[in-house]
Amino acid sequence: MSHMLEKKFWGLRLASGVSRGNAATYYFAAAMSICLLSFINLIQPFLLTNFLGIPVERHGLVTGGLTFWEETVGLFCIALAGILSDRIGRRSVFAIGFLIVGVGFLFFPFAQNLTQLLAFRILFSVGSVFVIGMLSSVVADYVVNADRGKANGLVGVMNGVGAMVAVFGLVRLPTLLLNNGLDVRQAGQITYFVAAGLAAFTALIMWVGLHRKDKALDEPERSFRQLIREGLAAAQDPGVALAYGAAFVSRGHLLVMGSFLALWINKAGTLAGLSPAETTARVGMIVGISQTIALLAAPLAGWLADRVNRVLAVIIIQALAVIGFSSLWLVSDPLGGLMIGLTCVAAAAQIGSIITAQVLVQQQAPSAIRGSVIGFWGLCGSAGILVSTSLGGWLFDAWREAGPFVLMAFFSLALIVWAVSVYKRVQPASEVVAPASVAAD
Repeated sequence: MSHMLEKKFWGLRLASGVSRGNAATYYFAAAMSICLLSFINLIQPFLLTNFLGIPVERHGLVTGGLTFWEETVGLFCIALAGILSDRIGRRSVFAIGFLIVGVGFLFFPFAQNLTQLLAFRILFSVGSVFVIGMLSSVVADYVVNADRGKANGLVGVMNGVGAMVAVFGLVRLPTLLLNNGLDVRQAGQITYFVAAGLAAFTALIMWVGLHRKDKALDEPERSFRQLIREGLAAAQDPGVALAYGAAFVSRGHLLVMGSFLALWINKAGTLAGLSPAETTARVGMIVGISQTIALLAAPLAGWLADRVNRVLAVIIIQALAVIGFSSLWLVSDPLGGLMIGLTCVAAAAQIGSIITAQVLVQQQAPSAIRGSVIGFWGLCGSAGILVSTSLGGWLFDAWREAGPFVLMAFFSLALIVWAVSVYKRVQPASEVVAPASVAAD
């Protein structure tokens, strides 16, 4: 009888009380979050060049510095997002996050210097951390454990759809407006305003469509200190510790593909004498093709995570990442065909890295402290972005443009060694008890 009443959404078995409308709303959020969060990095070279007049030779360090401080603030906002979700629910935090993202987009075209841009990026970061934190938590609430690999694979598909909307829609909007007689500043401002409108619309959809009584409201409130204590204690489980490492690496992959790829292509286009509109279009084409491959790879990564041991899934995907990211060192013409082919491999590895890391932490997090474990997992991801953006920005400007990608290949290789060393000791959370230090609390 219970089997007959079981609700499904695109083949995913939903948790008790979750409707298909709730699930559809969540997956809409998965698309729009990446659409908006990837767009901010894709359009930033346009802003730096045409609004602030910063030469392309400085874009690597400037982007690295902006992202470093943005993620430093984000480290603390992850805990804030968890505390707020305990008090007002994940639906409210989701909606507030998208609203803050929209306000950030409204402010960006009015930045007159790097200090103002940094302030607006930090504001935007608060919203983006709220959104990303809820994406990781809600999918664990909405879908039964046995289907979470497929559920995260579908998240990856929707991420790809959102990225394609950003690449083939938002990124091309300045060129369309320029061709219709507007100047560069007007075209940029309207593009940012459109993004702000999309963020506000998504916030409204979250408020109306997500489950009104989510699990976060039933969980005890946790302070930042308690989150850290429980998250660290849970790392006594080798599977949880590995999931933290996977978060560090996978978020680094996302940062490098989202920021430094666009910077590299933008720099090459500018040095080749292309106009700002032509350069932006070239960025959109290469990133769009790679994101199409990521969209196709996402369900395969989810399928893999449900079919094999989830540590083995991490190893397989990270091996692909080593190949994809390290091979970009061979690129001599960032505007050529080899660049397109190799970024497709790296993009497939990047989306697979995110999916397998999420599935692993969802499997390993003890139910009694899931909020703390996933919160600490997010902290590790932010640390990965901090390291990747600071070292990557320096490598981009001081060594060569492929430097950040080679760095990520090294991190992936280290994660493979770690995963192999603990492979036989990792057991799903349902088969182990929470660490004694946590249970005692």
